[in-house]
Amino acid sequence: YPTSLGAEHMRSMVPFPAGKKMFPQFLREAGWYCSNNAKEDYNIAKPGQVWDESSKNAHWKNRKDGQPFFAVFNSLKSHESQIRTRPHTQVHDPAKVRVPAYHPDTPEVRQDWAQYYDQVTEADADAGRLLADLEKDGLSEDTIVFYYADHGSGMPRSKRWCYDSGLHVPLVVYIPEKFAALRPPEYKAGGKSERLVSFVDFAPTMLSLIGVKPPEWMQGHAFLGKFIAEPQPFLHGFRGRMDERLDLVRSVTDGRYVYVRNYMPHLIYGQHLNYMWQTPTTRVWEQLHKEGKLNAVQDKFWNPKPHDELFDLQNDPDEVVNLRHSTEHQDILIKLIHAQMNHALNTRDVGFIPEGERLSKGESPYDFGQSKKYDFNSIEFAVNSASAFKPHGFAPQFFDNLKEKMKHPEPAVRYWTILGLQMRGRPVVDPEKHKVGTAILRAVGGDDRVQEMKTSHEVLATALKDPSAPVRIAAARALVDFGTEADAQAAFTVLLEAADWSKHDVFTAMSALDALAATADKLAKSKDAAAMIAQIKALPATGPAPDARLKDYIPRMLEELRERFP
Repeated sequence: YPTSLGAEHMRSMVPFPAGKKMFPQFLREAGWYCSNNAKEDYNIAKPGQVWDESSKNAHWKNRKDGQPFFAVFNSLKSHESQIRTRPHTQVHDPAKVRVPAYHPDTPEVRQDWAQYYDQVTEADADAGRLLADLEKDGLSEDTIVFYYADHGSGMPRSKRWCYDSGLHVPLVVYIPEKFAALRPPEYKAGGKSERLVSFVDFAPTMLSLIGVKPPEWMQGHAFLGKFIAEPQPFLHGFRGRMDERLDLVRSVTDGRYVYVRNYMPHLIYGQHLNYMWQTPTTRVWEQLHKEGKLNAVQDKFWNPKPHDELFDLQNDPDEVVNLRHSTEHQDILIKLIHAQMNHALNTRDVGFIPEGERLSKGESPYDFGQSKKYDFNSIEFAVNSASAFKPHGFAPQFFDNLKEKMKHPEPAVRYWTILGLQMRGRPVVDPEKHKVGTAILRAVGGDDRVQEMKTSHEVLATALKDPSAPVRIAAARALVDFGTEADAQAAFTVLLEAADWSKHDVFTAMSALDALAATADKLAKSKDAAAMIAQIKALPATGPAPDARLKDYIPRMLEELRERFP
């Protein structure tokens, strides 16, 4: 799983685990010709040569005579970028598309959905041409064929989200009669399998199909072939940093119910991503939100998240009715919560470590996460203490021993402790100005609880000097949002220093710029606004990065931030 590899963030390009291989390497060692035409959109560094050929010319026809082949062809016809390409000759009628409940019903939205269906048809045609090529080469009855997409539609709240709308993809598999022994028990021509399958299952399945037993370290389960596994009870999803905006979400489904755990509920669903905003639907959706013209379901996307959600796909395919507090759904809720927590533990989810902090570990995130050096229990406890709270409650136990928590040697524990204060907002950072919050806390915990909460301001101020950049940035954002004018000035100094790409890694600079963007309105009103804005405009737009594609994010963020300060 990418969450085990530390590769769940867009363009993370983390080091590859020691001693492991990408599955085409196993196939090549077994004598198979492996070609890829032509996308390699990995979030992880390649472990040497993976393909015999990976290019726009890659094809099974380039193999040796009689050599078995594994050939991948990527069609970009239904890619997100194609939804918004104009001009476009409409084929599907926009008036006849079904607009999901979470989208506003406008001409722009209808056109984007109709154009998406047009593009899916084009992708189908690409598949048809490849099937015709197999037939022409006399290989149609000698070749197992997979046809699938890589995520839900490129529309906002589909791609990039771990709802069913983002993760449910078509998967069609054709296994010729001569390979009937490799079919699963439920295989039927033209039929449908209810087996839960995920992309992490593809690697062991490919090995199983060629008669190679998958290694124990593979976390997926073969669903075809000689080493087919039992059907799995759950599928797991995730969301991390999407382009230039940070988030952390995990999900699990049993096929009918979807449970979503939002570990950063203080962040709105619809954080601004330059790439996503190029789609007309995103822009009109946001504009209608600003104008107050959306209903409650449509407006949800532009607000902070609950700490968890539960949806029934059978009765609510658009996933807009949160059953988290439904008394009749508590059994399935508890079942899925346990499944999600056990998955994080068993796979050693390293997503709880801030991305910039991973660079200091000295090895691949996977190898660190699988070792005893990863204090998963302490970090997960800090994560859940921070993010599992009632919106109108104070969960007083969170404030126990705040100063001691900030002495923990693991930076991720300190980071999540600070995020917990950020999530609880102004009453925590400045309780004297929130007598109601103080009164509630005193009622549920006594004077000691009030005093503990008052230490949170001291903790945040001290954290501005923490040796970990993610901790400093998190503390600075909380103080800008909820502290005094003096707090904000000190915090802006920290953020401006961390945003300097010439002094920090690209992930630290992105995180600081994200915090500056979120607090830009307050910065503009501060007494030293002119000097700080000048510093922002002087920040470098170039620097080192583990992958060239990461170098686009900071210039983009700087441009957007500078536009806020003409």
